[in-house]
Amino acid sequence: MLRTPCDDVSVFDETVVALCKDLLDTVTAAEGRAGLAANQIGVGLRAFSWFIDGVSGVVVNPRLVATEGEQDGDEGCLSLPGLWYPLRRAEYAAVEGVDAAGSPVRVEGTGLMARCLQHECDHLDGKLYVDRLERAIRRQALQQLLDG
Repeated sequence: MLRTPCDDVSVFDETVVALCKDLLDTVTAAEGRAGLAANQIGVGLRAFSWFIDGVSGVVVNPRLVATEGEQDGDEGCLSLPGLWYPLRRAEYAAVEGVDAAGSPVRVEGTGLMARCLQHECDHLDGKLYVDRLERAIRRQALQQLLDG
């Protein structure tokens, strides 16, 4: 499921509201989580939540609409526990989508928020952060995954 692009949400009903609540509850339940995509909990719909610096939210049908600058830093993922590798991302990112009721939203930020927005949009496109690692580092990450 993590390698399959997620489908857009087309009907905004109680199922979508429940999904958004589940995403928010899950991302805020434990320390160390910045974001969570729907496909990480087995749902193939375009939605993700975030919890950064005490602020949480959810975006349905997000699209990355702007990036600027560069930042270096280690990145990890709930789907690949224990793996942290250096990955260059944009320093600023903006995502547009809708909320659980279908009303337009725009989420933007720098630093960790920008990294989160890019990471979660990648998830919804069927990509993992290890896919973006430099070749030698990616080989090391994949070997670590195989070694368990």
